[in-house]
Amino acid sequence: MDLQVKGKRALITGSSSGLGEAIAIMLATEGADVIIHGRDEKRTKSVTDKINQSGGKAEYVMGDLASDEGADSIVKAALANGQVDILINNAGVYHGQPWMDVTPKEWLDTYNINVVSGVRMAQRLLPQMRELGWGRIVQIGSIAAMQPIAIQPDYNAAMAARHNLTVSLARDLKGSGITSNTVAAGSVMVESVKNLILGMAAQNNWGDDWNEIEKNAAAQFLQNDIGRFGKPEEVAGAVAYLLSSYADNITGSIIRVDGGQTLSV
Repeated sequence: MDLQVKGKRALITGSSSGLGEAIAIMLATEGADVIIHGRDEKRTKSVTDKINQSGGKAEYVMGDLASDEGADSIVKAALANGQVDILINNAGVYHGQPWMDVTPKEWLDTYNINVVSGVRMAQRLLPQMRELGWGRIVQIGSIAAMQPIAIQPDYNAAMAARHNLTVSLARDLKGSGITSNTVAAGSVMVESVKNLILGMAAQNNWGDDWNEIEKNAAAQFLQNDIGRFGKPEEVAGAVAYLLSSYADNITGSIIRVDGGQTLSV
């Protein structure tokens, strides 16, 4: 299936590892020119090199999205080699702290990094998308926005804001040829999650074999309908679909990739 993204330039924030890396690799495989973003130059360049050596087309930009100056620098570098047709707001942070341990300053910092950073990028890149008459903006959200848990309240609330701004932005983009959507991920087996689970395996008697450990961890924590953690490429696949011509009629929407973990009617 041709997603018709070949030659489109896509900036994926926070793509030096994890979900962002998986999204960048899939888009490059589909023929998009990807712009890798990160704060650690070694890791960011490594992802870029991996894509280029595999026959894709990638470049990278460095910078901190948590400030206006950082966002200006990132956008300037991204536009230096051409237009940006696609923005994937993936960069974010979570700490997993209990409710009463999260300070007001940490609430503000989490909101700035997880919400305002995406706003900065959208406001800087939308004018040239409007001139093009075509564009795609995708927020990488979380089911925590719809089904928050007791811990990481700052993250839960910030994800809810991400989901909300997707919809208001879609209304603002009416008739522009630009769509705005969210992909809400469930628990995904990225490297950091795998390391966390491995560290908990012995004390929870989850076994010694990785397949057994993952199955037991999923049964205890996820209680989803699939019975396992999600894979980064499954989230990337949903993103790729939203960028394609087959999703021209989808905007202001939330696509859940969570194995049925979210309880809904």
